[in-house]
Amino acid sequence: MSEFEQVVESGAKKFRKGLRKLLWVLLAIVLLGAVGFIWVSNWTYSKGTRSGYIVKVTKKGVIWKTYEGQLNLGGVQTDVDQGGLMGKIWDFSVSNREVYNKLSQYEGKQVRLSYRQVYNNMPWQGKTTYMVTGVEPIRKE
Repeated sequence: MSEFEQVVESGAKKFRKGLRKLLWVLLAIVLLGAVGFIWVSNWTYSKGTRSGYIVKVTKKGVIWKTYEGQLNLGGVQTDVDQGGLMGKIWDFSVSNREVYNKLSQYEGKQVRLSYRQVYNNMPWQGKTTYMVTGVEPIRKE
């Protein structure tokens, strides 16, 4: 092997080693970024309660089945697109099966829902950023 071929071979080995190292660093950055994004997305933005009548509770989704629901907050708001009035509906997601089962029992009844709002939801968590964590019936006196 000539001196030129040795220099070329040596340079090619260094290049492959550097490229491999670069790919591992890029992979680590992407993985750390994804983990960080998911972690920050689950931070609680706000907590609170809302009360109203449960309109519907469903389990839906193509790939990830999630629990979704709607709460009629009472009152009306104007619907600009339809030119009429409609009820104030609040859409929410439920991540806990026990809470979903309780919500199903109270459908059509007045309840108080405890929730937390996250910065961003993942597809397997639900369609909304409002995650209901508890439900209790409101007894009329």
